[in-house]
Amino acid sequence: MALRRVLLFLKPFDVYPPRPLSASSSSPTSAPPPPLLRVSNPKVLSYLDDRCRVHKETINLCKSVLQRKSIDWISVQRNDMSNPIHDVDLVISVGGDGTLLRASHFLNSSIPVLGVNSDPTSPDEVDELTDEFDARRSTGHLCAATAANFEQILDATLDGSRQPSELSRISVKLNGLQLPTYALNDILVSHPCPASVSRFSFRKRSTTGESSHLINCRSSGLRVATSTGSTAAMLSAGGFVMPISSRELQFMIREPISPRDADKPLLHGLVKQDQHILVVWYNQDGAVYFDGSHVMHSIQHGDTLEISSDAPILKISKASDMAEGMVVEGAVTIQSASKAIVTGGVAWINGEVPT
Repeated sequence: MALRRVLLFLKPFDVYPPRPLSASSSSPTSAPPPPLLRVSNPKVLSYLDDRCRVHKETINLCKSVLQRKSIDWISVQRNDMSNPIHDVDLVISVGGDGTLLRASHFLNSSIPVLGVNSDPTSPDEVDELTDEFDARRSTGHLCAATAANFEQILDATLDGSRQPSELSRISVKLNGLQLPTYALNDILVSHPCPASVSRFSFRKRSTTGESSHLINCRSSGLRVATSTGSTAAMLSAGGFVMPISSRELQFMIREPISPRDADKPLLHGLVKQDQHILVVWYNQDGAVYFDGSHVMHSIQHGDTLEISSDAPILKISKASDMAEGMVVEGAVTIQSASKAIVTGGVAWINGEVPT
């Protein structure tokens, strides 16, 4: 792969709260100090300082490697990006999964992304500090590299021995108009207040016009995930892991309120490639969240949503734990979803799941 230009897409430094400044360190003419931490535990402060240091060192290492290989690069902090990414051959996200997800929202299907986990979790550190605070660091399931192997992964990308994988994304149309963001992990349709009930109806519809039974819901919302996102919030909510190569979507109604017995099997299942979910929203206020809370589109009473996998794929340098066609649930290992999918102790054979 010939690289003429690379974009470094960076997690900002201010996600790590700074140490409190003493009163003597400021003056009337100096810039306003950052907000003070309500933390006095020296171990927490040392941990935050170290996270910032490690993140900066990883960024500097990536820049140094690119310079040594005579590869032109530019950098941007993720919060400063607002337009689609063009005119680069590769995007290198430096942060964690959240940073890579943010980068994916600005990418079409032609530019690959390579994720670098800039601050991996240390199991020994977590064990040592588990009784005091959560010492986990950046999550990097989508990241192919760390500072330790970045140059090796980049070399494999350059010589063609490491080819990007193609991952499905989620498309959402609002009242027939395509929303500009495509979700790599999942979308959530819900009331913007988590304590409020979400009221909507939904059904699945195929490209041939065939429709499933209409379901009227009062719940905490609707989550729809790709195969990539099936290991994230969907799995935590009781969903199942999908093969990474799957082009289907998985949906689940969150905390349904008194569903009819006939509807219960239809509240969780798959959306095939030739299908979409049609949602009609009945609250005064609502929102569609893409890959977390950073990207949100408001909806209102009477709006319709069309949710499908009819979206540009994302090219990504795949992490080692994103094994092709591998499903692991508890002690069960399944090589293909066409053989079985396991969830909650129940196996659906030949890909037959509740629809």
